[in-house]
Amino acid sequence: MNIKDLIIKIIRPNGKIDFLFSLPSDALILDVGCGNNSPYRVKKILPQSVYTGIDVGDYNQTEHNNSDRYIITSPEEFSSEISKFSEEFDAVISSHNLEHCDHRDETLEAMLGALKVGGKLFLSFPCEQSILFPKRGGTLNYFDDSTHKFIPPKFDSVLLTLEKFEFEVVYSNKNYKPTLLRLVGLILEPVSRLKNRNLLGTWEYYGFESIIIAKKTQKPKHLP
Repeated sequence: MNIKDLIIKIIRPNGKIDFLFSLPSDALILDVGCGNNSPYRVKKILPQSVYTGIDVGDYNQTEHNNSDRYIITSPEEFSSEISKFSEEFDAVISSHNLEHCDHRDETLEAMLGALKVGGKLFLSFPCEQSILFPKRGGTLNYFDDSTHKFIPPKFDSVLLTLEKFEFEVVYSNKNYKPTLLRLVGLILEPVSRLKNRNLLGTWEYYGFESIIIAKKTQKPKHLP
């Protein structure tokens, strides 16, 4: 076990790394919006997993992209490509992806449909309040990132969709503020403000992220 990943798991409970450690070693994983070297990071923790990544561009990937399947599609076809994976995966990861999607509802529903019964979803996105946060390098205000679409996803609407698709919410937090990182962010906030960029703990101090973890309990009754 990599010591850095272990530390992140401890200080960010219910974060993406902690979620990965909760999965079986041979899990079938779909990573939706898999940029920023996510294939390498996932396979480092779960080398025996079967990893599928999908995105609309080859964003910040290294030569160590060791996906088992790696799909680049267009923004227009993104949700329909995901919908092809009907009940295939043990886990779906969507880490800061929804806010970039042209068709959020369709993308979320396609992700839910890609999970097997008993499969788990990890979902994170900027909180609704982030439209009011200070502007800062590295994105603290939602509109700092020009690739963000519309306004932040609505937390309660996402929960309603999960309920509709027969998912049990295992963990949800509208403003994710793990204790240790929130304290670090508080201490470093004057420096972050002075430098006008995010530092360690800035997101956690403000509660920038919304996080939801959910489990598929059965196939939705309204679907054939």
